[in-house]
Amino acid sequence: MTTTTSDLWHHYGRIRAERDRSVPETFHWTWGQDGGPGPGILGDVTGMCVGDLGAGSGRQAACLAVRHGPARVDAIDASPAQHAMATDLYAHLAPRLRFVHADVVGHLCAAPETYDVLYSIFGAVDFTDPRDLLPIAATALRPGGRLMFSTLAHYLNGAPAQTDVVPADVPAKTPEGEATTMRRWVLQEHVWTRQLDRAAMTGIAVRTLPACGEGPRLADTLLVTACRAG
Repeated sequence: MTTTTSDLWHHYGRIRAERDRSVPETFHWTWGQDGGPGPGILGDVTGMCVGDLGAGSGRQAACLAVRHGPARVDAIDASPAQHAMATDLYAHLAPRLRFVHADVVGHLCAAPETYDVLYSIFGAVDFTDPRDLLPIAATALRPGGRLMFSTLAHYLNGAPAQTDVVPADVPAKTPEGEATTMRRWVLQEHVWTRQLDRAAMTGIAVRTLPACGEGPRLADTLLVTACRAG
């Protein structure tokens, strides 16, 4: 069964939200969230307008808003459950932190040249067709603005990433707990580079961050950066 209407992120992050309402001291870009660079690689975001694409519970956005001095962070997510959870956790950080319940493509389409920085940590970039998202993200950036995202370097079962813009159906659950699938784009480095180039982005760079530790479902991370021409 595949569904496009149920909120497939209904269950995600709920257990942590029940026990941890803090603003994180930092965050990481790796799949395991246990190593690699922190938010500092976004550069100096003081006084800037930042967008978190697929913000989930808003923890990374809250960290930026509280600890790094942006003018505003927009935490954008299409999931009703994630938006409600994030609002419950961090609405008190307004107006510096703003939660936007919207599809990222639609939101960015309506916000040309709004953002200095856009980022995604295994968020909307993973779950949105890059042929739709990346060109719109470029237009939503101000000239010289930058996009940064982390994404899987390969599938969690160890299978190699796709050599073209092809999504895979990955396991998910409906709010009622029924098994279903959602689409995820797990692409090789050269595929991301080609799509960013087609979106008229410049300064494209990709780093591979190796997985830390041992166990199943470990994965290397691709950390991708690009800029809108100034």
